Amino acid sequence: MGIFGWLNDQLLKMEWLSALVEALVENVLGLDVSTRLGGSIHFFVYDTIKIFVLLSTLIFGISYIQSFFPPERTRRILSRFTGVGANIVGALMGTVTPFCSCSSIPIFVGFTSAGLPIGVSFSFLISSPMVDLASIVLLASVFSWKIAIAYVLVGVLLAVAGGTLISKLKLESYVESFVYRNQVAAAAADEVAEMTGQERLTFAKEQVVDIIRRVWFYVLLGVGIGAGIHNWIPEGVITAILGKENAFSVLIATVVGVPMYADIFGTLPIAEALVAKGVGLGTVLSFMMGVTTLSLPSLILLRKVVKPTLLAVFTGIVIVGIVIIGYVFNAVGYWFV
Repeated sequence: MGIFGWLNDQLLKMEWLSALVEALVENVLGLDVSTRLGGSIHFFVYDTIKIFVLLSTLIFGISYIQSFFPPERTRRILSRFTGVGANIVGALMGTVTPFCSCSSIPIFVGFTSAGLPIGVSFSFLISSPMVDLASIVLLASVFSWKIAIAYVLVGVLLAVAGGTLISKLKLESYVESFVYRNQVAAAAADEVAEMTGQERLTFAKEQVVDIIRRVWFYVLLGVGIGAGIHNWIPEGVITAILGKENAFSVLIATVVGVPMYADIFGTLPIAEALVAKGVGLGTVLSFMMGVTTLSLPSLILLRKVVKPTLLAVFTGIVIVGIVIIGYVFNAVGYWFV
């Protein structure tokens, strides 16, 4: 297996934890994990502990890195680039910000208020909730490194393509006027006080507490749904709706994901259960992208700062991009097995 494989299994997949929970379920509760009830309890306890441990560790590290890039400094960095290069940097900046789609909206407003092209702001808005450094590790802990890296790459590609297209369409007039009136205030906020090492550690701890407080319910909900899908819903029912044989499976998964409000941490257990039931990789990735990027609450918040035409264009571009990504991954999913 090699040292990397062992570390991946023990530190990321936490196989030792799976074995420990299995022993507790069978010896303490007297339930066989091969039964529906025993399997559901094992899935719920194991996935919940694993996700929260990884999430806390990763958010702490990412937040420490993020402390070097507050919104004001990020705006200054982005302002140095133009064209597609600016969209690429904007999308990459989104990967180091562990924000859900709703909390990304104020950053989007700040970027636009500071005079950045709206296409660059949208590249950030797409990538920030969909792709972050934590998602790479969490995806690898559930699936594999190939799938994790592929997800991040296509997420960044969608963010760059979506932001670039919005730039080309010249839709600045469809941003609400109050956003541009804030440019003076945004410019005045450009001076950034440098944090000390202790302040960075405190900031990272506070981010862990804040994010855990905001996502714990959705993680538990996601794990609960995943446990139900994994152990109680027959495979034939799942594959009939979302299986590769259904030509509309990717579109269904994307549309179903939009009304939900969660982040990648809450959708991972559901994705894990769907893959185990034989759902195509592309369909599962489309569901995850739909939930994280186009949640209904985030679209409602975005409507407060952009006009319906721009909101429709943004939503349409992202949906089309997600659907294309889904069908492509379903076609080449065997590469990742």
